[in-house]
Amino acid sequence: MQLGYFDYPVPSNEPVLSYAPGSPEKIALKKAIAGLKKKTLDIPMYINGKSVRTGKKISIHPPHEIKHTLGHYHLGGKTHVEAAITTSLKVREKWSNMSWESRAHIFLKAADLLATKYRFEMNAATMLGQSKNAYQAEIDAACELIDFLRFNVHFLTEIYKQQPVSAPGIHNRMEWRGLEGFVLAVTPFNFTAIGANLPSSAAMCGNVVVWKPSDAQIYSANLFMQILKEAGLPDGVINMVYVDGPVLGDTCFKHPHFAGVHFTGSTSVFNHMWKQIGENISNYKSYPRIVGETGGKDFVMVHPSANVETVVAALARGAFEYQGQKCSAASRAYLPSNIAGLVKEKLVQAVQSMKVGSVEDFSNFVNAVISEKSFDKIASYINKAKKDKKAKILVGGNFSKKLGYFVEPTVIETSDPKYLTMCEEIFGPVLTIYTYPATKYEKTLDLVNDTSKYALTGAIIAQDREAIELATQKLRHSAGNFYINDKPTGAVVGQQPFGGARASGTNDKAGSMLNLYRWLSARTIKETFNPPTDYKYPFLNEA
Repeated sequence: MQLGYFDYPVPSNEPVLSYAPGSPEKIALKKAIAGLKKKTLDIPMYINGKSVRTGKKISIHPPHEIKHTLGHYHLGGKTHVEAAITTSLKVREKWSNMSWESRAHIFLKAADLLATKYRFEMNAATMLGQSKNAYQAEIDAACELIDFLRFNVHFLTEIYKQQPVSAPGIHNRMEWRGLEGFVLAVTPFNFTAIGANLPSSAAMCGNVVVWKPSDAQIYSANLFMQILKEAGLPDGVINMVYVDGPVLGDTCFKHPHFAGVHFTGSTSVFNHMWKQIGENISNYKSYPRIVGETGGKDFVMVHPSANVETVVAALARGAFEYQGQKCSAASRAYLPSNIAGLVKEKLVQAVQSMKVGSVEDFSNFVNAVISEKSFDKIASYINKAKKDKKAKILVGGNFSKKLGYFVEPTVIETSDPKYLTMCEEIFGPVLTIYTYPATKYEKTLDLVNDTSKYALTGAIIAQDREAIELATQKLRHSAGNFYINDKPTGAVVGQQPFGGARASGTNDKAGSMLNLYRWLSARTIKETFNPPTDYKYPFLNEA
């Protein structure tokens, strides 16, 4: 029996620890890294709360230290996806009927466990498995994930409070139900927080989930599943499987109880998913929800009035933090001719000062890219630029996979605003810059808008307010997250809800109510206290 109404006010964002020399957190994190490196984990799939091992083991290596083995995960197949779907549907009704405060407290407890008991282990797992430095791991695997869990509880509470008005003799209410079926969560390697949020946000709304994390993020995803179990998540609510993409899609998208997909990854994969869902649309019990955040070719537009140091800092951080492997990373920049020379000079100096290497050396700003496939793709773009008369390498351009998948932060200058690396998503530490005539600012804004099919993030750097206003208006549809005098990365839950449109996704804004609405199905209930007993209305009487 529900005995009260429970309120979850707006939480504060989780404080970011500094990891300064000699700080307790730095000591604790280094200890956690050393502890994980001493182990070789045997990572199962999780179906109905049980550990499932197939014996088909795939090894996990740090991208920056490919000779070291962190562990192995067990590769599954179609039968495991089917088992995950079946068990999720068995527990769906019980989970969706659980009182909101009980569901909420599971995820709030998980947030507290992350903030305390598991903070350094989760950061260490992200550093080792995904090659993130200490700060990048802290803002992702600790702070952003904690924020997603806490803010989503608050946002969902606010949604549940939204109720229709009632008339005399009538009471109306809105019931916010989970979807009728299962949700598929397909998550990326680059953010532990996104990997955890996509299944947990849908589950929080009363849904059951089949979760396929990126192969390159299984190491930290495994720890999050353990945290959820410790927090009290019932068996079968979230089932985690490791299978090939085609097997996953063919099994889930043909199932009549497929209710939606929560996706972050490449545009091409999302397009293929949408096509498969469309082909199977007549098979489904309900129209599925399709929610996706995909690629980006994110820009920094610089006005002639911009502060040079501000531009350099925005480009250096925006392009090269986490090796440019953020969907929001700055990958194309437009410099006005009046300050371009000075910006390039100072940017080259900044990049030359960046150390590249293992995450275990905290003085390294840049670490390894995620895989050999990614390394080869990035290297091919750099090699093309080295040979092309339209391009020039200003700094960087070297790469090696002898010890790990290391690519130097690289700045390409091009004379062609539609050059290959100005248009195509590279997903690595490569920034391409184009210098435009300082008198052609407004025309260049049109160029920024028309160059890319993506519309995820972008930035304007200027001191002239009219220039800022003009860019804000003309680039309205060029970015779902737009930054003024800042880098185009670093969205904070509750502060900058994240997502883009065009080829960058459905813009359902993770970290806000907008995303949660997609995992709810509303039912309106009208109750009449004094129902009529005769069909006749007064207007029928002539006398």
